[in-house]
Amino acid sequence: MRRTLRITLLALACSAPAAWATDLLQAWQAAQQNDRELAVARAAQATAQPRRDQAAALWRPGVAFTATAGLATGESEMRGAQFSAPGLGTSSGVNFGTSVTGGTATRWALQASQPLYNPQRRAQQQQLGLQADMADLEWQAAQQALMLRTAQRYFDVAVAQEALQVLDRQLQAVQKATTEAQDRFDMGSAPVTDVHEARARLAALRAEQWAAQTDLDVKRRALADSTGLAPTALAVRLPGAVAAVAPRALEAWQQEAEAANPAIRLQQLAADIARAEAEKHRRGASATVDLVAQAGQDRLHGSGDHGSARNKSVNALVGVQLTVPLSTGGWRSAKEEEALRLLDKAQAQVQSTREQVAQQVHAAWLGLRLGAERVQALNEALQASEARLDATRTGLEVGHRTVLDLLGAENDTAAARLALAQARAGLLLDRLRLAQRAGRLDEDTLREANQQLLAAP
Repeated sequence: MRRTLRITLLALACSAPAAWATDLLQAWQAAQQNDRELAVARAAQATAQPRRDQAAALWRPGVAFTATAGLATGESEMRGAQFSAPGLGTSSGVNFGTSVTGGTATRWALQASQPLYNPQRRAQQQQLGLQADMADLEWQAAQQALMLRTAQRYFDVAVAQEALQVLDRQLQAVQKATTEAQDRFDMGSAPVTDVHEARARLAALRAEQWAAQTDLDVKRRALADSTGLAPTALAVRLPGAVAAVAPRALEAWQQEAEAANPAIRLQQLAADIARAEAEKHRRGASATVDLVAQAGQDRLHGSGDHGSARNKSVNALVGVQLTVPLSTGGWRSAKEEEALRLLDKAQAQVQSTREQVAQQVHAAWLGLRLGAERVQALNEALQASEARLDATRTGLEVGHRTVLDLLGAENDTAAARLALAQARAGLLLDRLRLAQRAGRLDEDTLREANQQLLAAP
């Protein structure tokens, strides 16, 4: 029987869904492999190196070979020419004519060029390099955004889980108070209003419990979709007593964000790309100088009006080619004007992003600076609420308090406990937000925040 029991327990353990205490670092590491938004950013980042290769190739020699074969007709006529040959003397007024109808034509050409001076190509090279830098920066920003998003979802689940547990405890206490009120009423020592108030509160708590369970399931599903972990395997933990950390001066954070914030840097790169686009279309960028080398042959063979004929020409050239567009019908000036206006827009967006980031840094800094004091105050409020609840229970037993007083004390204690959990999670999130706004959110920062979970009760 003992052996059968062991086998049964082992089978149940193997068939049950795995559940373990998932910390914040584990959730982030799982999200790195599964999050869809990060997968999009990873694919976009893979374009950085090909763009750098394109930029380097713009100033390398280009070689092209063309070959053509087909049926062609060609006629040439020359009148009034002068002809001379050894032993034949010189003849004037000589006519020459060739004719090939439906003959065989072949043509080939080989051309190589090396750009020497090309402002448009230089601007294009700069744009490609900036676009590659932007892809790398977008990847870094996506990683930091995923860290913050994972932490937000993680603590959303933790707070929702705590809210459900608080409601469960509150529901048990109100259920007990309802039974006691009914017993007292049956004995004639309490009015029927106590019973009705307790039952009403019990029904309201059951409705809140269903809503809290739904909220927990939704938030747990969002975290599971991002991490790839089964919802039943997520056992998140709230922060314990978060250590108070005095933040640096606001000016230091603002300066660091100005230099390293991903959003600001991306907008600056976009402005640089717009500036290069304007350089491509300015009037002085239209002329180009190239070193060229080319060789080719044209051949036509067949029969025509004068019998069998063959025309053949061979050419070769090495030199410098200057190209100066004289008129584009106003297209170049219009493109330059458009590019300059887009540059103004990009520069305005840089200033707007700087202002938004400064506000975000200020908000996160205030949350961090005042958060520890708020947590301390809420902790004292919870202790006072629990003492009040104990006193109210005692007062109800001796007849100095009513069931309504007890229900109010239970509600206030539950609200204080949940507010403390939310404040602790919010304080830790403000640390991560401030680091992300300054462009310094990395795995080490996440690991430091994760240490606060290891001490959680």
